[in-house]
Amino acid sequence: MSTAPLPAPTLTEVLRAATAELEAAFVPTPQVDAELLAAHVLGVGRGELSAAVFRGDAIGAEDAARLAELVARRASREPLQHLTGVAPFRHLELRVGPGVFVPRPETESVAQIAIDLLRAAAGPEPVAVDLGTGSGAIALALATEVPHARVYAAENSVDAFIWTKENFALVGAPNARLAFIDLERAFPELDGTVSVLVSNPPYVPDDAIPRDPEVRLWDPPAALYGGADGLDVVRTLSRVGLRLVHPGGSIVIEHGELQGAAIRGILASDGWSATATHPDLTMRDRTTTAVRS
Repeated sequence: MSTAPLPAPTLTEVLRAATAELEAAFVPTPQVDAELLAAHVLGVGRGELSAAVFRGDAIGAEDAARLAELVARRASREPLQHLTGVAPFRHLELRVGPGVFVPRPETESVAQIAIDLLRAAAGPEPVAVDLGTGSGAIALALATEVPHARVYAAENSVDAFIWTKENFALVGAPNARLAFIDLERAFPELDGTVSVLVSNPPYVPDDAIPRDPEVRLWDPPAALYGGADGLDVVRTLSRVGLRLVHPGGSIVIEHGELQGAAIRGILASDGWSATATHPDLTMRDRTTTAVRS
């Protein structure tokens, strides 16, 4: 006597189980992550996924197994962006994975400040520089949103540079240039010509271990830790900025919410003027700017 095969599980059932698994692992947004992983496996957008759930669609055994594997990895706190291979940033979708810092939503406000300053810069072809570009998020946002500008980006991590090159090739912005070089020695040919220097440097103090496993275990340490007070690279940026930026040009630095006053002090003591700290969309201090005297 043959046994009838069990019916394929519905997307609703699979998503409910995936959400419960991620919730038990204390993933901050379990339902959203489950849906994004399912959409990735099925090769659809979240809107199409929602429609399939509404219809009561089933999920095939192969897709269900692939989704279960990804959910288990996410439950172990592997970053969602590593599992899908992409990270959204403003209007861009960037390739990311192990070895490169995953761009955060709060950095979008840093990019906006730099974009506004670059749009306001005098001249038909203002120059911007992004030092320690990582995935290329800020540089590519500048290049695509201010197309009349020339944008230069520097990265010195071999692991990160693999992803940076891929993102520059995918976006294909003709006004963006990428160099594998240490930020302290970057772009001597641009000395005194840069309108906006921007950076999201490592700024976590060496003994301040991040709470989130996704950050602590997966983000490259060189992109996180900035010395005893977290500001070693900021001090370098200030000096490099004085070399690169023309009088009246600006420096834009991302940082932790409690570091604004210290960074304003560093910049002011080096001779920058009009130092100011700006909040992100969560009203936490995120960006400090200054003007080259």
